Amino acid sequence: DLGPPGISGLVDRMTAASLIRRRADPDDGRAWRLWLTPAGRAALAQSKAGLAEVNARLTAGFSEAEIDVVARWLTSLQSKFPKGEDE
Repeated sequence: DLGPPGISGLVDRMTAASLIRRRADPDDGRAWRLWLTPAGRAALAQSKAGLAEVNARLTAGFSEAEIDVVARWLTSLQSKFPKGEDE
């Protein structure tokens, strides 16, 4: 079992896209180990660069203190209104 529903489908799609390889775990016949391929490593680097650019654009013009206030406010909202409370 690879975890919550949807994870195995994601692994299948990433394997089909040659981003990862799946290998049997030598210590546990029920488990698989996942390995990034060179294409997977390139996609990871590209994703990190893209996220860094988005983060820079979102925080441009704000001081560290202002960003800290917003982060604390968002954390507060998250704890006051946890996901699934109304479901």
